[in-house]
Amino acid sequence: MSFFTAFIGFLAPLFIALSPVLSYGDQALAMHRSKSSAGFSLDIPLIMLVASFLRIFYWPGARYDTSLLVQSVIMVGMQLALLKIALDNRPSPSSKGGEASQPFSGMQSNDKGFVESIMNFERPYNFWQWKADKPYWHFLMYFALALCVLQLIFAPIHSFYGFYSEMLGIIGLSVEATLPLPQIVANIQTRACKGFRLSVLASWLIGDAMKMIWFFTSTSEIPWAFKVCGVFQASCDCLLGLQYFLFETQAGAQLLQSSSFGGGSSSGHGQYHQMQQMQENNWDNHHNHQSEYKHNPTRSITPTRRPAPFSDDDAE
Repeated sequence: MSFFTAFIGFLAPLFIALSPVLSYGDQALAMHRSKSSAGFSLDIPLIMLVASFLRIFYWPGARYDTSLLVQSVIMVGMQLALLKIALDNRPSPSSKGGEASQPFSGMQSNDKGFVESIMNFERPYNFWQWKADKPYWHFLMYFALALCVLQLIFAPIHSFYGFYSEMLGIIGLSVEATLPLPQIVANIQTRACKGFRLSVLASWLIGDAMKMIWFFTSTSEIPWAFKVCGVFQASCDCLLGLQYFLFETQAGAQLLQSSSFGGGSSSGHGQYHQMQQMQENNWDNHHNHQSEYKHNPTRSITPTRRPAPFSDDDAE
């Protein structure tokens, strides 16, 4: 057991430090090769960059394990590269420059206020959904600069700096722990995991396993905030793995279908075959109708009545 613990204590910090490249390198290469970022959410770089910046400024007060600090620094570089690739390969914005190139430029021109947008489940001032590329970089620059200024102000105040540093860590780790939630909600709504790469899920699950073992067996300093948020994120990643099994594998689909439709009862099968037969009969009638129309050249092409709205004729 001591050998296993020592092995994990050596391997886990190395894996955690390199996990940003292992987790998101494949996604970045895929978008670069396909020249498209369709299906990739720009919220992922936002969440990870904000969390990583907060974790970096959390280190002077907490002095947690160095490998976690190295992971945060590498994560910033990886997410900046990922954001650059995603922005370069997204659909071209309708307009660039001017007021649209500044973050929160809609504060005066937007008809809806901040509170009203929140109540309507909308992003205030189109936050992180800007058409131009500059606002993304401006926001990140302002955010990092604000953290530097706050660090210089509060660091000399020892009576308050401990609380401030602890809050940075809690907020940063909590933000990072919410990373899987948008994907989980999207999978539930679409009942699919399209656009979510299996390599990313695998790296998350492997990383969670190593982190859980290392967090609770390591002799180095691991703050409790890392452990609590790590357990929550590992639970969410396991739920993502279950969703991938149910929605993207044949065995999972069969299990989901049997549980959803009462295990395939005879009445359910009878209704299914009856509906299928009705669809086939409707198709045969439609096919015969089309054949009669094609072989009757004397039939008038002028409609005698107005077709129904949204009919197939209109669609054609």
